[in-house]
Amino acid sequence: MQRERLGSRLGFILLSAGCAIGVGNVWKFPWMVGQYGGGAFVVFYVLFLIILGLPIMTMEFAVGRASQKSPVRAYQALEKPGQKWHIHGYLAMIGNYLLMMFYTTVCGWMLHYFYLTASGRFEGATTEQVQAVFPEMLGQPLVMGGWMVVVVVVGFAINSFGLQSGLERVTKVMMLALLAIMVILAVNSILTEGAGEGLKFYLIPDLNRMQEAGIVNVIVGAMNQSFFTLSLGIGAMAIFGSYVGKSRALLGEAVNVAILDTFVAFTAGLIIFPACFAFGVSPDSGPNLIFVTLPNIFNHMAMGRLWGSLFFVFMAFAAFSTVLAVFENIISCGMDLTGAGRKKVAGVNIILIILLSLPCVLGYNIWSGFQPFGEGTAVLDLEDFLVSNIWLPLGSIIYLLFCTSRYGWGWKNFKEEANEGGGFKVRDGIRVYVSYILPLIVLVIFVLGIKDKILLLFS
Repeated sequence: MQRERLGSRLGFILLSAGCAIGVGNVWKFPWMVGQYGGGAFVVFYVLFLIILGLPIMTMEFAVGRASQKSPVRAYQALEKPGQKWHIHGYLAMIGNYLLMMFYTTVCGWMLHYFYLTASGRFEGATTEQVQAVFPEMLGQPLVMGGWMVVVVVVGFAINSFGLQSGLERVTKVMMLALLAIMVILAVNSILTEGAGEGLKFYLIPDLNRMQEAGIVNVIVGAMNQSFFTLSLGIGAMAIFGSYVGKSRALLGEAVNVAILDTFVAFTAGLIIFPACFAFGVSPDSGPNLIFVTLPNIFNHMAMGRLWGSLFFVFMAFAAFSTVLAVFENIISCGMDLTGAGRKKVAGVNIILIILLSLPCVLGYNIWSGFQPFGEGTAVLDLEDFLVSNIWLPLGSIIYLLFCTSRYGWGWKNFKEEANEGGGFKVRDGIRVYVSYILPLIVLVIFVLGIKDKILLLFS
């Protein structure tokens, strides 16, 4: 069966960026910048994105393009007879399901907040009333479940129309709209009276603030965020490599995706920090920043309902672009494994993902007694921990070893594939770094990521 192709290079870049751009960029990045002292965190984030993210993303693209298969079958096309690398293909597929078990619910939160903002729910509300809305939503399984079902059904429906006429067409429109909305929101925020202090906090590295947050904490936080923002290690990028032609070298394409990803995260900060300082709100309010702090800020703005609605449309688009990309991965794996058509695989997965997403929805209400990591944690925290702290780093190490080791696909084959076409090339000069040093760095990220949770379990 002929492999489907993306219609354009722009489609490939926007799809790959759409997969990378998600809640991590527009929700987690700003509050981490706030908690870790502002500008210094941003500098380290960009540095680690270049030295950690780019090589691994290039490898995922190369495995996808060389194999012309979904992640579940890619290793089988490239490994030597009798090797067992393909076991990771099944784990990568499981990782995509694990990610969607909570991501569909989070995407539903963004849609719910858009609905609330657009319908005027926050207008005239006190700070306390705004604060009460988020826990109220978490306590309503039907509301959360309803939005989750909308996300799953619409997502698979779009993907069922095919790669070019479904996924690529919708993602292009959505991503370009997302970028336009972001720029409008950022300009509005920067022009707000009193925004200057927020820009200073965000853009100028301050060593004193960095010391207050703890220099090691800032560096480790930036390393983690830069690594996880690109969704590496579960084949989420490999799938788009398998749909793209040979006209462009893959390191250059990885650079384009990373630039777009960083642009979105950076612009999210330009929206949030000037507004926080203009309205006297603490920038380090953590995960509450989006659901409590910002609705309060929009309440005090001229035309706040419009700006608030636009903001949550942008948040929903950012989350939904990841959902669509990962659904494509799941459909492609299903088609490779069963030989069934796209529509049939999409139909089966609608039911499967809805069922798998229910524990996350119920974890905040009916099953709220289950607190895997102690007081205040829920099913989502466990699912997020499994994906972010185990599947992504270990999967990335496997891609690194497969592409650099003579016991895998090997450096020569990887370099040949990655360098085919015009643009930035992979040089032999980085071979020692990506073969020996980078796997160790990712291993350190993995150990740091599980250490606290394991101590919690045994305390």
